[in-house]
Amino acid sequence: MKQKHVVVIGSGFAGLSAATHLAANNFSVTLLEKNDSPGGRARKFSTKGFTFDMGPSWYWMPDVFEDYFSNFGKKPSDYYELVRLNPSYSVVYGQNDILDIPANLDEFKTKLEEIEPGAAAQLDKFLGQAKYKYQIGIHDLVKKPSRSLIEFASLALMKDMLRMDVFQSMSRHVRKFFKSEKIIRLMEFPVLFLGETAENIPALYSLMNYADIVLGTWYPKGGMYEIINGMLALAEEKGVKIRCNAEVEEIEIEKGEAKCVRLISGEKIKADIVIASADYHHVDKHLINPKYSNYSEAYWDKRVLAPSSLLFYLGVDKKLENLRHHNLFFDEPLGPHADAIYTNPRWPEKPLFYACVPSVTDDTVAPEGKENLFLLIPLAPDLENSDETREKYYDMIMDRLEKITGQEIRSHVVFKRSYAHSDFKSDYHAYKGNAYGLANTLKQTALLKPSLKNKKVSNLFYTGQLTVPGPGVPPSLISGYVVAKEVIRENS
Repeated sequence: MKQKHVVVIGSGFAGLSAATHLAANNFSVTLLEKNDSPGGRARKFSTKGFTFDMGPSWYWMPDVFEDYFSNFGKKPSDYYELVRLNPSYSVVYGQNDILDIPANLDEFKTKLEEIEPGAAAQLDKFLGQAKYKYQIGIHDLVKKPSRSLIEFASLALMKDMLRMDVFQSMSRHVRKFFKSEKIIRLMEFPVLFLGETAENIPALYSLMNYADIVLGTWYPKGGMYEIINGMLALAEEKGVKIRCNAEVEEIEIEKGEAKCVRLISGEKIKADIVIASADYHHVDKHLINPKYSNYSEAYWDKRVLAPSSLLFYLGVDKKLENLRHHNLFFDEPLGPHADAIYTNPRWPEKPLFYACVPSVTDDTVAPEGKENLFLLIPLAPDLENSDETREKYYDMIMDRLEKITGQEIRSHVVFKRSYAHSDFKSDYHAYKGNAYGLANTLKQTALLKPSLKNKKVSNLFYTGQLTVPGPGVPPSLISGYVVAKEVIRENS
């Protein structure tokens, strides 16, 4: 039988995962990347001796990475060195009110008990449920292609779904166990990765707390791009042909079948199967003839997107004090900021923010005696983001950062780069400049997400953070696996 040729558009985690799984199953695979380096949102750049990860900075769910590499007889340690962070991260509630989250579970329980007597026993109950959800959710539910109700029709699975609190909010679930607002905010924090507030995220996702508290926060030495490097090496070993600076202008379709991919250079690449790991909306509305679109513009406009972000990559010419590798600044109320993201989209008056200092852990990402500082403010999609506005928010969060940590930072910044909505649109064709894809609300879960296959084109598939299973690095790895499995099933 003739070997079928698959063209994968986009080289982020999902695209690399899909390409490698298919190449390992006797498909010929070409992976196309519009930018000058692979990795999608997980790209990196280097300047003045600093190396910055441009996107993901959290390494959670290590078992998902282990599962990915084990599919090919490999281990993460074959490609990069992992370090477990201790403390996992730091939560800043205010000046002189900072909670370090220890990696050791018993130490963590002691910290909670100091805040709220009885919280340690409640944590055991909470994590017992979260562990069950993690085991079923990550190792079963999220691996379903979600193309038919039949996939979820077994009585056992329906019982599992009821036990996993699919129809209860995370906010209500957490409050059944804890009363302290400090602990509640801490327990609700992980679902922010899923793109909505805890009031609108199903309690199923307390599985994220299990990942956080029990499985731990890790860091690949050299930065998150070392994961991409490992995946690239594995992909090439399996025979994937990777091409950068290869932006797709059109997927040419005849009689309901994708025939080739045309690049903006005019080059045409024939394909038996096309997998779009690029922005789903961009593909659906701009790369194919409108008559083959899966969804209307009105459909897309009604989707609840995960936030965008304003990012600052900073090189600092001294070592910083009172900062951990990961630092969450919860020194302002969440409610008004959440309202500015999800309810009445606008620039927030007093934003919460995140500071990452990977050079605390890794001396290879900054010159000796200097610091690599990454700042992030989550924002509503599709906001205007002029240089003046970016600078205003830079000063706003730097004022707080300097005050809380007790040090001068701005005058020591020797490199500075900002990144926001317009950059996400330019670099990734990100719909409305989103950073994280589609929010994992109940109405956008499983079968209710955009389909991983085109309904009118027999050989066009989709993968990544706007389809199943959702946003985040581990889900993107799984998304690539799920779509590859569907392609193999339909072509075997």
